[in-house]
Amino acid sequence: MRTRTAVWYETTVRYERQNDDSTNSITTEAYAVDALSFAEAEQRITEEMEPYCSGEFDVKKIAIAPYTEVFFSEDEGDDKFFRATVAMITLDERTGKEKKTNVNFLVQAKNIETARRYVVDAFLNTQIDYEINRLVETKILDVFEK
Repeated sequence: MRTRTAVWYETTVRYERQNDDSTNSITTEAYAVDALSFAEAEQRITEEMEPYCSGEFDVKKIAIAPYTEVFFSEDEGDDKFFRATVAMITLDERTGKEKKTNVNFLVQAKNIETARRYVVDAFLNTQIDYEINRLVETKILDVFEK
């Protein structure tokens, strides 16, 4: 598994595409793109989707993603994306109390069990204490890197 840290934008696009039976239909899909600004995110998703569109195309929504790191799987069967919320546990030196800081990740996996295993593997060789607080499947179909 490889990871990529960047500024990610979640985009929602609505476009006309050709179906297997040669008919056209309008579909709305979500994607994540690596970009430096909203304008660049719109340009990148438009360029990435251009080959798949046969008519109408609209970028309906662009939002800064709540994660900065994506875990990419090398397994072709891992075709879904999950958002993992991981609590990093540190010790406050002044008070001596545990402090939990939530960090979000996007994880490519085939199911929720595999996504959990990938998160555990990512922290396996670290000294960081952590808890996986939340793991949910997203509607993101693909992630486009620079």
